Amino acid sequence: MAYQGQAVHIACAFSLIEILAVLYSRFIRCNPLDPGDPRRDYLVLSKGHGAMALYACLRELGCLTQDHLDRYFADGSELRGLAEAGIPGIEATGGSLGHGLPIAVGIALGLKRRKTDQRVYCIVGDGELNEGSIWEGLAFAAHHGLDNLTVVVDANQFQALGRTKEIFNMEPFLEKFRAFNLLAAECDGHSITALEETLQGMIDRAAGHPQALVARTVKGKGVSFMEGDNLWHYTQLTDQTLARALEELAP
Repeated sequence: MAYQGQAVHIACAFSLIEILAVLYSRFIRCNPLDPGDPRRDYLVLSKGHGAMALYACLRELGCLTQDHLDRYFADGSELRGLAEAGIPGIEATGGSLGHGLPIAVGIALGLKRRKTDQRVYCIVGDGELNEGSIWEGLAFAAHHGLDNLTVVVDANQFQALGRTKEIFNMEPFLEKFRAFNLLAAECDGHSITALEETLQGMIDRAAGHPQALVARTVKGKGVSFMEGDNLWHYTQLTDQTLARALEELAP
């Protein structure tokens, strides 16, 4: 996708792919043949610039086709560089950081009032936690006891222009979430087992509390020359870097 569309935001998609894979394989109930099924669980990618990872998962589920991916970023393509509502399987537009979490909170409140067992999962970036709308949304969710809401932080230690700790350090995350009356935990965001067990443990113990999982990740995970190099937030692939990346990612 990134190569064909000459798009950016590659490394930030690699940091959250395991998070998405675990959510869709273990937790999110959805109907690929009917992405708008009113009985579905919801996934809101507030970190909308990680859209390529979400597109890949939706292709595996059958919500999108290979043609969608092949035409990513092309003229007239449905798939753009940021997650946008209206694409099958995408619940909310997530281009403006801090925007998706409040939407997820609103969905969770609506489902709670309907007394359904549906759940809402929202993925945010650690740089995104700089936004005041995130904390207003979390305070609202805790006040209303939205235990059907799970927030996952893709904590890859970077944002667009540098390291999060150097631009606006919001750590320690766990203490802040707990101060807002959320059930909070952290784990290795690239470990399938750790993600599954930590998420399930929090959901089982929720009882009136929204949950926040800090998933510790590596920006560009899986491609050595991208890992921890923030230049790959806005760098495009060339023939040479594509070949190197594919060689490293090959099973």
